[in-house]
Amino acid sequence: MPSDLWTFSLRLYTAPGVERACLHLQEGGADVCLLLTACWLGRRGAAFDAPRLDRLKGVCEPWQEQVVKPLRVLRQNWRAQAQDDPALAGLREQIKALELEAERKLLAKLEGATDGWTEIGVEQVEAWLLGSYPGLEGADRDALDFLRVAALAL
Repeated sequence: MPSDLWTFSLRLYTAPGVERACLHLQEGGADVCLLLTACWLGRRGAAFDAPRLDRLKGVCEPWQEQVVKPLRVLRQNWRAQAQDDPALAGLREQIKALELEAERKLLAKLEGATDGWTEIGVEQVEAWLLGSYPGLEGADRDALDFLRVAALAL
């Protein structure tokens, strides 16, 4: 398992079906960077507790709202127009790359926020995921379970 969060996240996200599960959860309001961090922490055996999760949310929420989401909205708003406009399609790809870089920076911030967290030697993926995305129902639960299984398979 990769030790740094970015490398772990790339490996997990590119595993079959994980992108689809993450996007489904994102549509339901989940923060995918937080979910990827939850998987990483759980795999490392970092003990889950609410104050730790609150610390991570405190890092995530402002960055998502002020940096990542505005880029995502702009990129998504240009989807239809970019199909008929090569210049706009090129700009849209640049926005997509910038959005990915913003997510990479967020993951680095999240990793930094976990410095010094002790590991208990037992995987905690389910606890971290359930804490990061409470109130699951039906398809959301299936997507979260899929993400958990994929993280454990890395």
